[in-house]
Amino acid sequence: MTKFTVNDRPVQYRLDPETPLLWALRDASNLTGTKYGCGNGDCGACMVVVDGEAIRSCLVSIAEVEGRYVTTIEALSRDRSHPVQQAFVAEQAVQCGFCTPGMIIAASVLLRKNSDPTDAEIDGAIRNLCRCGTYPRVRAAIKRAGRVMQRQETIAAAPPPGISPEDAARNVPALTPPE
Repeated sequence: MTKFTVNDRPVQYRLDPETPLLWALRDASNLTGTKYGCGNGDCGACMVVVDGEAIRSCLVSIAEVEGRYVTTIEALSRDRSHPVQQAFVAEQAVQCGFCTPGMIIAASVLLRKNSDPTDAEIDGAIRNLCRCGTYPRVRAAIKRAGRVMQRQETIAAAPPPGISPEDAARNVPALTPPE
């Protein structure tokens, strides 16, 4: 049994320890905001935060995150009020939305370390693929979120979700509390 913390909740998975973290999150925990894109670490759709670092969850087994802290897009903010989420909506950086959770996760990690990144720093941190080509808007959203984090600006763009995280995750039989 593999044990670690997901979105501030201790979990244990009764899965093969070599199961990619992506599939444990999506299939066993019903945390489907983490997307499957390419399966080989190129696209970034599966980005999550592990111990404060953005990683591609398709490349990491659940054994490798044993005892660590994992944060998915579902826990970035309960009401979508995180500055990056708000800025992505305000700057219209969301088009089809498939790559958006991974980009938001990567951007949140970047901005936690540096709230005023250069274009080059953004390009280096956000290596996610977007088939819709929203990169200029993504860069603008990240810069705007940085200004919000520095309290130079405010945004009221995205409405809160219509369902609580508890209700959304109520029926997850493979997710068991630690013993």
